[in-house]
Amino acid sequence: MSLELDPAEEVAYRLALAREHLDRARKRFSVEDWAGVVEAAQLAAENAAKAVIAHFHVPSWSHDPSGELEELVAQLPPAAVDAALELAAIARALAPEHGLATYGKPQERLTPAQLYSREKASEALRMAEAALRAAEHVLRELEYEL
Repeated sequence: MSLELDPAEEVAYRLALAREHLDRARKRFSVEDWAGVVEAAQLAAENAAKAVIAHFHVPSWSHDPSGELEELVAQLPPAAVDAALELAAIARALAPEHGLATYGKPQERLTPAQLYSREKASEALRMAEAALRAAEHVLRELEYEL
């Protein structure tokens, strides 16, 4: 019995996670749950990046996979490089939101709901949508049928 991971299965799993989190972000936006939007958007971008990483190896448990993705750029087809770098930049920008959207700023006694506005949530949602598009582009260049 082999314990090796099938990269295609891990890619599909991570892409499904990214899509689910993006769907949650959109739903939360519709009910004006700004902290919830940012939380789900961060997870969407994180898993979009991890979907690309999964083509090469099992992604780490980090909420910021940007460095991991950047290390793989040289192995990508040239047509996928710009999208991968965009994806890494988005994952890096949203990574700090994981803790903030979950715990707020305890030292300042600010809850997640106190930290986020419609504008911040809208920007996080836009970034998550761009992250998913970038991941899908990279994966198509790697010959995945999406």
